[in-house]
Amino acid sequence: MKPNGNALRLLAYAFAAADHGSLRQAARALGVRGSSVSRNVLKLEQLLEMQLFERDFRGVRLTQTGRAWTDVARAHYDGLLDAFTHCTRDHKDAKTLRVGLCWVTGGEFLKRLIDRFVAIYPDVSLTIEDIPTGQCLAAIRRRRLDVAFTYDLGPFTSCCTEVFWQERLFVLLPSRHFLVDRPAIAWSDLAEMCLLVPTGSEGPPVDLRLLQRIATDGGPAVHTCRANQATVILKVQLGQGVTLAAESYARTVAVDSAIWKPVEGQNSVNSIRTVWLDSNPKGVVHRLIAIARNMAEAP
Repeated sequence: MKPNGNALRLLAYAFAAADHGSLRQAARALGVRGSSVSRNVLKLEQLLEMQLFERDFRGVRLTQTGRAWTDVARAHYDGLLDAFTHCTRDHKDAKTLRVGLCWVTGGEFLKRLIDRFVAIYPDVSLTIEDIPTGQCLAAIRRRRLDVAFTYDLGPFTSCCTEVFWQERLFVLLPSRHFLVDRPAIAWSDLAEMCLLVPTGSEGPPVDLRLLQRIATDGGPAVHTCRANQATVILKVQLGQGVTLAAESYARTVAVDSAIWKPVEGQNSVNSIRTVWLDSNPKGVVHRLIAIARNMAEAP
């Protein structure tokens, strides 16, 4: 078979004829003349040296050989259409920046970073969404997200990662806890308490290795809960333990019958990592990283 520059068109006509069982109806669906469909279907058969259709006064129907061939060809055809669609979408996405937050609730650095980026590049459409822990890296690798901000998830295989800022940890105490009058709390002060950590669909809110250090360095025993943050907060209100969160969350979310206190000493900060794909062709991704790097290096 000789190469043919109109192969996709020939396939489209053949698939339409097979779907409608009529050259005339296929032409109507494609918005072309019936003779055009007939001519192109015949041309495809000649190129393949294969009879795809049986023709009679009732219309057309695939031959057994034609059905076997179209079943295979259609899968490849759909894949090509998807590739063209993604190419078109990627072109439109060149000025779209998709940001994912994985247990990162904001913070002053992130707010200033986004404000500065938007001020410099007002024509870029910036979207922000939450991303569960288990999906974060895959979303970056598959370019569903361009940049993600998260705590340390372990090995960031095939992704670029850099720490631009840290957040102080806060602990949530029941309002009647004997430590509520302290200006700050050390983990050793809570050695007899239970540290409740949510591990619902979004995963834990901090690095698991940090939790291990808290427990082994004389801190409270870590108890993971198959629940979200709201449920864990309820447990704290009921006096069943304490929980932790980053400063940006603690200063934003007030809780009845409980109080947030800053943590001091060892294991009192959580590093926030920026994750991106170096092979991402979008210039806006690398511009955001450059701005973040400059902000982090500024005195």
